[in-house]
Amino acid sequence: VQLQASGGGLVQAGKSLRLSCEASGSISSINVRGWYRQAPGKQRELVAIISSAGGTNYADSVKGRFIISRDNAKNTVYLEMNSLKPEDTAVYYCNYRTIPANMNYWGKGTQVTVSS
Repeated sequence: VQLQASGGGLVQAGKSLRLSCEASGSISSINVRGWYRQAPGKQRELVAIISSAGGTNYADSVKGRFIISRDNAKNTVYLEMNSLKPEDTAVYYCNYRTIPANMNYWGKGTQVTVSS
């Protein structure tokens, strides 16, 4: 499975960005897609995940601001980021996890920088 993320960039606090991540290769119909992020000097952390059935889970820090969605026909997951804060600055990685084997695949990461 290969993951190609796009949509990162530099944005002012309070603005919005939308990330996309397309999966290709041996795609299973049952999987979990997600976004993680890693800020300088910090560990990679979960941002949001979504199952193939549409169930979602968010980090407390982004609840009410970020929305994860997916288009199964396009094998693409999206992250709509609203009301961005400087602390959202990080490299964002998309993730694909197989069910039930729990094999993880990662995209290369896309930089999101939020200026104050």
